[in-house]
Amino acid sequence: MVIDDSKTIRRSAETLLKKVGCEVVTAIDGFEALAKITEHKPDIIFVDIMMPRLDGYQTCALIKNNQTFKATPVIMLSSKDSIFDRARGRIVGSEKYLTKPFSKEDLINAIKTHVNK
Repeated sequence: MVIDDSKTIRRSAETLLKKVGCEVVTAIDGFEALAKITEHKPDIIFVDIMMPRLDGYQTCALIKNNQTFKATPVIMLSSKDSIFDRARGRIVGSEKYLTKPFSKEDLINAIKTHVNK
């Protein structure tokens, strides 16, 4: 799953992942994502930090506080790369922090590292 309020980011991540055989569900914000997560049960979630209504930190915390999805890996995506941002991502339970622009290799390595196939 890719959660980002930027259509460009959602589309590029979706295209990169589909090229390597992944099934991709997208959401424009945390609220839409929470509804779709229950329905689709993704193996991994990539979430943007800066989003309206429900930001990436709040979205990750809600996912990790849900018994059904607490083991689902959450990868934070951000154009901000400070130690504070990375630490805050870890505090809410994210497994990794990728800085935008990310590469196909960044996404695939996150999947290989955090998804048991």
